[in-house]
Amino acid sequence: MSADRERTPQPQQPFAMPVQATFQQAPVWHQSPQPLQGVAPSPAEKFRQALALHQQGRFGEAERLYNEVLAQSPAQFDAMHLLGVLALQTQRTERGVELIARAIAINPNSWGARNNLGNGLRDLGRLDDALASFDGAIALKPDFAEAHNNRGIVLRDQRRFDDAVAAFDRAIALKPDYAEAHNNRGTVLQELKRFDDALAGFDTAVARKRDYAEAYNNRGNVLKELKRFDDALASFDSAIASRPDYATAHYNRGTVLQELGRADHALASFDTAIRLRPDYPEAYNNRGLVLQELGRPDDAIASFAKTIALKPGYAEPYANQSFCFLQLGRFEQGWRQYEWRKKLETPFGNRSFSQPLWLGKEDIANRTLFVHWEQGLGDTIQFCRLAALVKAQGARVIMSVQEPLYRLVGQSSRDIEIIREDEVPAAFDYHCPLMSLPLALGTMLQTIPSPRSYLFADHELRKAWHARLPATTKPRVGFVWRGGEKHPNNPNRSMDFSAFAPLLATDMQWISLQKELRPADAALLRHFDRVASYSEELQDLSDTAAIIDLLDLVITVDTGVAHLAGAMGKPVWIMLAYNADWRWFLHRDDCPWYPSARLFRQDRPRDWDDVIARVRAALRASF
Repeated sequence: MSADRERTPQPQQPFAMPVQATFQQAPVWHQSPQPLQGVAPSPAEKFRQALALHQQGRFGEAERLYNEVLAQSPAQFDAMHLLGVLALQTQRTERGVELIARAIAINPNSWGARNNLGNGLRDLGRLDDALASFDGAIALKPDFAEAHNNRGIVLRDQRRFDDAVAAFDRAIALKPDYAEAHNNRGTVLQELKRFDDALAGFDTAVARKRDYAEAYNNRGNVLKELKRFDDALASFDSAIASRPDYATAHYNRGTVLQELGRADHALASFDTAIRLRPDYPEAYNNRGLVLQELGRPDDAIASFAKTIALKPGYAEPYANQSFCFLQLGRFEQGWRQYEWRKKLETPFGNRSFSQPLWLGKEDIANRTLFVHWEQGLGDTIQFCRLAALVKAQGARVIMSVQEPLYRLVGQSSRDIEIIREDEVPAAFDYHCPLMSLPLALGTMLQTIPSPRSYLFADHELRKAWHARLPATTKPRVGFVWRGGEKHPNNPNRSMDFSAFAPLLATDMQWISLQKELRPADAALLRHFDRVASYSEELQDLSDTAAIIDLLDLVITVDTGVAHLAGAMGKPVWIMLAYNADWRWFLHRDDCPWYPSARLFRQDRPRDWDDVIARVRAALRASF
């Protein structure tokens, strides 16, 4: 299950559109003598004073004087234009666009006003109009680098990425030291997954402008994409050194520290981001993830609640909070909140059919329920047991499962009709995603159905594998040290073979159940005489089940094999990360889902040595 680990991506720093450009077209008013006492200042004098106040950031006083100028000279272009610019700067965007448009009507040849109008139109989301305005500025002044840059920003907003790159290239050709254009070009190249080219763009931006915090921030994001986490951290540190109150950089720094397993430091970065920006929902969400990783689920729940309060429609904190509830055994809240997984950016279990969704409210007797798989093989193994409870309510149950499980679940579930992963029944009355069954059935911690075994090896396959396994008088122990590489939490739940290898010195007949075998690991395995590996010969999980049925014990990290051995009632020792998946709960060495399981947990994040030592001691004590 990936959603509880999934890190919220921070949007790129907004494209740079320097405010100072808005003043480029203002006329230069030379200093003149102070007006004579008792003589009213002229409109020109008032405009000069207004411009000076505007440039000092004294917007209220400047606005008053601009309006006085226009009261005396309604067609004064510069006052109308800069009054519109001032409105844009004070977040009165519609008013600013109206005033600048009126200024352009007075002077259609002002390329600076057309540029500023484009900025306002973009802020209003009127992207086609903004593009036309920038094009108008460029038609009047083809070498206007800022307008080419701003045109690229709008093209990026329209997801016309190649055209945006061309616009930024033109801006840079006109102004090679234009740091903002290099930065903006880098953000678009990052959208295009051209990470090395994007990095080069950000490198140029910071070389042209050494204190360019936004470019350092964006550079850090690209380095993170390239898995260069230490370099990314240094880049975010540079952004923060340039601007200590830069909340986005503190947030992004926290996400890299999460990747590096430095949870305490990540928490401090998120706390700083929140202090600087108290309404920062993404920071509260990732802060919750770190608290969960630190084994503080109650604090994590509170942090996710802050995210939800700030951004009620944001699905991720609801889903993340559900995992904390489930980890604490608070199933009633957990299953209900877990329905938010269907609204994640990468949703789970949200298939729709003309038939209604069943979540337990309707009487299911004499009706046909289609239960459809979702997420991983382990999830299907764990929750397929619940189909029998629906069957006990008098329903006909048709359940789809992933292809590797089709044979195994089909021959183990005699009362349930099993279909392939991409099949849909010709007729049914209701449907339910597999992992919504606990909600529909009201599953509580005390009512987890935990039969000793509910999946069974095929008799003929078992005989075939019995003939192939090496003969031995020693206990046979199957093992797995890595999960599937595509799983987003795989670095946390898996270990390197070198960390697992000390167990293989124990005098057992070891059987590798590792399906995905990296070449380096395969080479190392060949050095162990008491290890047999059949990774190339495991067609599906029916083969794995047949081998497991011939073993005395399975030792595995948190993978589908852990679930399979538990579902077969085979003794299974599961080695868990410090912040294990919710289904293994907290501080337990047993598992309500699988009576035959024994859990070995990390004492410290990402440290397997103590786990291996305890498993090795348990092996010596057990055999």
